[in-house]
Amino acid sequence: MAARGHVQDPNDRRLRPIYDYLDNGNNKMAIQQADKLLKKHKDLHCAKVLKAIGLQRTGKQDEAYALAQEVAALEPTDDNSLQALTILYREMHRPELVTKLYEAAVKKVPNSEEYHSHLFMAYARVGEYKKMQQAGMALYKIVPKNPYYFWSVMSLIMQSISAQDENLSKTMFLPLAERMVEKMVKEDKIEAEAEVELYYMILERLEKYKEALDVVRGKLGEKLTSELQSRENKCMAMYKKLCRWPECNALSRRLLLKNSDDWQFYITYFDSVFQLIDESWTPPPEDEHSLEGEVHYSIEQAVKFIEERITEESKNARPLRGPYLAKLELIRRLRYRGCNDEYKLGDPEELMFQYFKKFGDKPCCFTDLKVFVDLLPSSQYTKFISQLLEVIPLSAAAENEIALPADIKALQQHLCVVQLSRLLGIYHAMDKKEKLIVVQELMLRYRHGLEFGKSCLKTELQFSDYYCLLAVHLLLDLWLEGEETAVWQCLTLLEEGLSHSPSNAQFKLLLIRIYCRLGAFEPVAELYSSLDAKHIQHDTIGYLLTRYAEALGHYTAASQSCNFALRFFHSNQKDTSEYIIQAYKYGAFEKIPEFIAFRNRLNSSLHFAQVRTERMLLDLLLEANISTSLEESIKSMSLSPEEDDIPWKDLRDNRDLTVLFNWDPKDRDISEEHKKLSLEEETMWLRIRSLTLRLVSGLPTLSHTIQPKNSEKTAENGVSSKIDTIRSLLQQLEAAVDSGKTFLEQKIQYPVLGPPPTRMAGFFSNGSCQCQTSLFYLVSDIYELDTNGLDSAEIQERIGNSFKSLVERLTDLFNKCKGDLIEVRDGTLKTHPNLLENLVFFVETISIALWVSSYCDSVLRPFKSNLQKKKKKKKESSVAMPPVFTHFLDYVTELQTLTSNVIDHIKGLELILTELKLEELSLKDTLLLQEEKKFTKTVQGKVQSSYHHSVQEIGELLKKRLDTIKKLKI
Repeated sequence: MAARGHVQDPNDRRLRPIYDYLDNGNNKMAIQQADKLLKKHKDLHCAKVLKAIGLQRTGKQDEAYALAQEVAALEPTDDNSLQALTILYREMHRPELVTKLYEAAVKKVPNSEEYHSHLFMAYARVGEYKKMQQAGMALYKIVPKNPYYFWSVMSLIMQSISAQDENLSKTMFLPLAERMVEKMVKEDKIEAEAEVELYYMILERLEKYKEALDVVRGKLGEKLTSELQSRENKCMAMYKKLCRWPECNALSRRLLLKNSDDWQFYITYFDSVFQLIDESWTPPPEDEHSLEGEVHYSIEQAVKFIEERITEESKNARPLRGPYLAKLELIRRLRYRGCNDEYKLGDPEELMFQYFKKFGDKPCCFTDLKVFVDLLPSSQYTKFISQLLEVIPLSAAAENEIALPADIKALQQHLCVVQLSRLLGIYHAMDKKEKLIVVQELMLRYRHGLEFGKSCLKTELQFSDYYCLLAVHLLLDLWLEGEETAVWQCLTLLEEGLSHSPSNAQFKLLLIRIYCRLGAFEPVAELYSSLDAKHIQHDTIGYLLTRYAEALGHYTAASQSCNFALRFFHSNQKDTSEYIIQAYKYGAFEKIPEFIAFRNRLNSSLHFAQVRTERMLLDLLLEANISTSLEESIKSMSLSPEEDDIPWKDLRDNRDLTVLFNWDPKDRDISEEHKKLSLEEETMWLRIRSLTLRLVSGLPTLSHTIQPKNSEKTAENGVSSKIDTIRSLLQQLEAAVDSGKTFLEQKIQYPVLGPPPTRMAGFFSNGSCQCQTSLFYLVSDIYELDTNGLDSAEIQERIGNSFKSLVERLTDLFNKCKGDLIEVRDGTLKTHPNLLENLVFFVETISIALWVSSYCDSVLRPFKSNLQKKKKKKKESSVAMPPVFTHFLDYVTELQTLTSNVIDHIKGLELILTELKLEELSLKDTLLLQEEKKFTKTVQGKVQSSYHHSVQEIGELLKKRLDTIKKLKI
């Protein structure tokens, strides 16, 4: 071995420059250096692999793969070549090739611990659990270390998790894993906490809760030390599974005596007390109450216990919230059982008032009390709020002025009361005039509160930010009631708030939602980027961006936002494998199933499926038959009409629909029903979009040379099956459209800050849906013409009629795009985002019309040339041209005229938007202060600029499409 190591030294020195070039991203120099080295040392395998890495990174994937396979075929065993090939295969997203590499290496060097562990990790990357189990045992035989043995056990558990048959999982894999661990227990070889955790996990999955409890409570349980109260939490979980409520109660009671602020144990304590009451449990006369000590089994004991916790807590220097909230929780549970009056715990209103006096200056006070407001009778709301206001130290400079807080504590208390007022519906009950007065007062308080945050860093939030948010919520109410100016004031106040608190995510999220509602996407991209969304947030809040980018005509931004999201989803696959490997290395076995569940959840993400589909449609819209042919575009995306890669049954809605703060009462807030309906709507719209994409991807497959109709070959996997696919997809599209229409008949109104509705309603109402469906039916007719020849007058007439009705429908769609995008009415700005969305649908529909026309062109062109040949042979000047040619040429001419008209209309819109002098708008609203006027100007400027940008991008794309139409002359 020493000699071998000595021989490798000069090679390491020779390879060093290539590694350096690759590390610095200088791939071309790396390839050159590798070539130089290979001229002198032909057998230096690692140099070949490093060259392949350089080729892979410069986009020459095929050459890189060929070179790598050349080296892999030699089955290298030197560490440099193996590591370099592993890196290359990972970059190629071909982890399965790494397994073959190390399988060969292990055969040649059977006693190498390093190669065996690399082989195990290679199997882990591709999820080959059975082979992982075997590799783990092989490793343990070479080097008898506990971790290797337990790698094998964990692989058995993974086989049980991934097994389709649950019975097989519980009768074979898990019992085998259990026996393997028991063997180690009997031999007293259990060393680490991770091994005990693994044993516990197996027993839990086998539903052997009694045995699992014995393990945790026994000698092995002493090793569970890394997490705080790990042992107690596991015991509690098992007691619950076994319905051993006395032990649950005694353990939670004991833990609360140690820490009376741990909320989870209050919940368990109450659950167990009421379970014992329902079971009429009584303690045994002689023995101890339970394994865990004394048990409380009556309401009197529970009341006394909570009162004692409060008394104990009052002696503490630092007040704890737990005992006070526990008292309210107990009242709520007793009231639910209809037996509150027997046990005088106090009046909830008074208890909440006392709680506010104690903790009102903490930001968490509102969220704590929010849970219990339903204990108050609605008739007491106003009195309760007045009572709270009385204890806040506010002082007014003059008699008629608003009383303001003198310090941050008083400000926090007042903020809590304002939030509660909104939650209790007091603001909702006001009329327009009262609401505007409250908005003024809240903004005055907001600006006054800024004084307390003068020393705050840019990354910190201002203490009074919530005043501004609450004012905006009130204005949103007014906007929904039909007050058009209110929405502009919302934007003004939010922009002002953001200037003082540039890191406030709530301001940004609310601005994003409102700008999108107004049809202005340009400011949104910048706002979203400043949110600096990380990792999983691309899935949870990415919908805020991807829903509107393309719909509002910002094609470039739409491409970028889809790329952001897709990059995250694709890297998730690779990253999760690395997390799993780290979990094996460090013995965090319980995390492995979690990582796999996380990966599956992301792969089944609704947002992932939407972004993937929309991205491909967008790419076709921007490139197909412009920079590349439709066929090439579809080929580069590996699209096939037969394949549907969306996991419809397992789709997961990972959107965070409560990301925006909300203080609305329950009846106005986003409900579970809203979330369910939104998922249903999103899935329907995704199905329509996915089928549209698959239908478009089927067009190039039809453009092949067709056998005559009596040929038997057509049925053999040929084009006839392709048209069957198209027809089947068309039926599915019709069914999806019908489902969508039925769904929209419910006329669902989501809350203003709830899930944004899909584009489905506009797609149906503006006629795009009918146009696109007719276009796909036309494809079927053209195909029929292609197979039957020009003899059938009936088909030709049908095609002619289709062309006519299509032009009429497209003209109707254009008519629905007419009108001013932004208009000034009574000194107020009003936007019409629906016109913008209609224009975007028009561009998409005209693009599909052109792709279908190209298919018509490819079918009719050969017919025409054949007719001309016949004409020449017969030397007749008057061979009658079939009517279909005239129909097609008329149709193309009309398409060209229509598109030119739309382009002219768009130029007109651009001109109007450019000439629109927003500064001349009389900002006559007396509510606006001078500084607010400055922000209003900014906001209106952003909206105007965004609309201008949208119209420009739509216009540019239509001009490219017009050029395509001009080429359609058969």
